Amino acid sequence: MVMAVVAAAIFVATLVVVIWQPKGFPIGYTALIGAVIALATTVVGLSDVPTVVGIVWNATLTFVAVVLISLILDEAGFFEWAALHVARWGRGNGRLLFVLIVGLGAVIAAVFANDGAALILTPIVVGMLRALNMPQKAALGFILATGFIADTGSLPLVVSNLVNIVSADYFHLGFAEYAAVMIPVGIVSVLASLGMLLLYFGRSIPKRYDVLALTSPAAAITDRATFRAGWVVLALLLVGYFAADPLGVPLAAVAGVGAVIIVLVAARQPAFLFARTAAAPVLVTTGGTATVSVGGSGAGPSTPSGRVIPVWKTIREAPWQIVLFSIGMYLVVYGLQNQGLTDHLATLFDVFGDHGVLVTALGVGFTIAILASLMNNMPTVLIAALAIGGAGATGLTHEVMVYANVIGSDLGPKITPIGSLATLLWLHVLEKKGIHIGWGQYFRTGIVLTIPVLAITLAALAGWLTLIH
Repeated sequence: MVMAVVAAAIFVATLVVVIWQPKGFPIGYTALIGAVIALATTVVGLSDVPTVVGIVWNATLTFVAVVLISLILDEAGFFEWAALHVARWGRGNGRLLFVLIVGLGAVIAAVFANDGAALILTPIVVGMLRALNMPQKAALGFILATGFIADTGSLPLVVSNLVNIVSADYFHLGFAEYAAVMIPVGIVSVLASLGMLLLYFGRSIPKRYDVLALTSPAAAITDRATFRAGWVVLALLLVGYFAADPLGVPLAAVAGVGAVIIVLVAARQPAFLFARTAAAPVLVTTGGTATVSVGGSGAGPSTPSGRVIPVWKTIREAPWQIVLFSIGMYLVVYGLQNQGLTDHLATLFDVFGDHGVLVTALGVGFTIAILASLMNNMPTVLIAALAIGGAGATGLTHEVMVYANVIGSDLGPKITPIGSLATLLWLHVLEKKGIHIGWGQYFRTGIVLTIPVLAITLAALAGWLTLIH
């Protein structure tokens, strides 16, 4: 009993400091300190360390690689180019623009993970809205929608969210196996999110906007070589993810190769990749000043006079702390299992499992969503995974629990600002842009939007799994 109290105390203290994020205490170091204390108090043993590393290493390295790819492509203008095209497709219709921005956010979240969608697309959307002179209330709707869809759109693929990778690794779900279940469910989540966002923000969206106020998508591209290489890398990643399962290759290796390719292209910028057609606008740098030039005859390749992308700075700014955080935090969480605290959650899950597939999906999903909103989704997903592993459910009921854990951990964090680190960082990015969203305002919006979307998505999971079985 005493050790159970110690394990809980270490977990709560570590979590509080992680969410608080005081200066000088990055989340990775904070989690490691918690892990060291857990080891020192024998809440966890040294033999647990390789077990935890085995659970999280593939997930965290895959996540870092995917985010690094997205950061490099962002520097190349990839996402701004896409956003400007989407804005032009809206043809001046405000509501259509809203739908298209939400759709773009969902695609970016699925391919580049939720952090990529929230942290990269949000500043681009803010800049676009200011260029269009959107009213403040309308702009706030677009911004909140971008942050919301980043998580609710991160269900379809294993790589779409760090918690997806952790859960898939823990329960040995292959990329294709996971996608077969979650792509249809993810589509339902996006459609439900779009419906709720339109209901909530629809009246504030202007009917028309001035397309001519937008810059040309081509002008957004700062490095054409990296931009072009990005499409190739994305295609290779898609093929590699599906091919990795039968070959026994970890996703981290596939994503890592993609990251290395895009980094080498951005850093070295081979001349043959810079061939361009006549009159194609290219952003080049001369003496540190960026200017737009137009190609001449297009007869041969050309190279820029200097590097546009700060590659090594981007590499340094990749989320390396998440590797330390995952290992440290999950060691702390593992202490809860060692002291029997996850058994209580397993018992609750078994109660849900005795009442059919729909009740299991809703019960497990909402329980995990509440936990994630209160104590962050990163520790929640592993606590829930340990509980599901300790529950007595088998077959379809067990499978429903596994995927409900993913949905609850992905969507539940949208209820509160502390539900995910991505949301805290997203709010920080907005503050730097001069946009303040208070925690009270966020909670009032988040709970209204999240509860219906979560219920619809969990019901879709139960229906889809029943159908395919």
